[in-house]
Order: sequence, then C-alpha cells, then structure tokens
Amino acid sequence: MFTIANIDNPTIWIVGFITIVILFGGQKIPELMRSIGKGKREFERGLRGDDEELLAQQRREEEVRRRVEEEMRKEDEQKRRGVQ
Repeated sequence: MFTIANIDNPTIWIVGFITIVILFGGQKIPELMRSIGKGKREFERGLRGDDEELLAQQRREEEVRRRVEEEMRKEDEQKRRGVQ
C-alpha cells in the first residue's frame, strides 16, 4: 500500500534537503542547524526543569544556609566555653 507520508523513503529526505538548500542557500544551513540544536536543548532543559537561574538561586540559598549554620555552631561553641 502506498502512503504519502512515508518518512522512511530516502527520496523524501533528498527532496527535502534540496529544498532547504534552495530556500536557505549553502551558507545559511550550518546557522540554521545550529539554531535548531540550541532550540532543542533549551526545550529539553525546560522539560527537565534545569533552569540555570533556578540552579544559581538554589546554590546561593545553600551557601547562605551553610554560613548561617556555621555561625550558629560558632555561637554555641562560644557559649559552651563561657559556661565552663
């Protein structure tokens, strides 16, 4: 049975490639592919929730939390020394 949307057919890929070359020209293809790759990476990062700003904010919060805990330990240690 013949299907119009047979993507496995290499002829469709060849015609598609030639169409892209005609539309965008040989010099624009690497730029086009690069932008498609960046868009795909950004989309996947968004799906995973790997937002760089969110990760940076989490790192800052962890650093603040660590510093506060360290200060609290120092104060507790000073109080113990003062009591003894």
